[in-house]
Amino acid sequence: MSDCVFCRIVAGEIPCTKVYEDDLCLAFMDIGPLADGHTLLIPKKHYEFLYEMPPEEVAHLAGHLPAMAKAVQEAMGAEGLNVLQNNGRVSGQAVPHVHFHFIPRARGDGLGYRWPAKEADFDVLKEQAEAIRAKLDVEW
Repeated sequence: MSDCVFCRIVAGEIPCTKVYEDDLCLAFMDIGPLADGHTLLIPKKHYEFLYEMPPEEVAHLAGHLPAMAKAVQEAMGAEGLNVLQNNGRVSGQAVPHVHFHFIPRARGDGLGYRWPAKEADFDVLKEQAEAIRAKLDVEW
């Protein structure tokens, strides 16, 4: 896609600071980092949402997650690491191209994390699970 900044990076039209590259994916430094070492991993083909990707391409990308997480955390001497993937603008996806963030974390880094958990109603959980199962493209 000519208007996608990540596709333009893949095409070499916009420079990036590469961390890793193979035939299907590219890892590079985020130019708006939340922390030192903030790295992105993207598929080279354009997909806006993770669920648009063929399973074998997701598997290829996911196969790099452990090594990338370890490398980013260790290289930055971080106490922890967030691995984050957003789908859709409302979830925080600023660039409409699948990407994984690797964000090094340290105690007191000021980034915070909100997780306003609430108590679940088990009848509602059963209904939600049924609705999700109905949309899954697998046999049970």
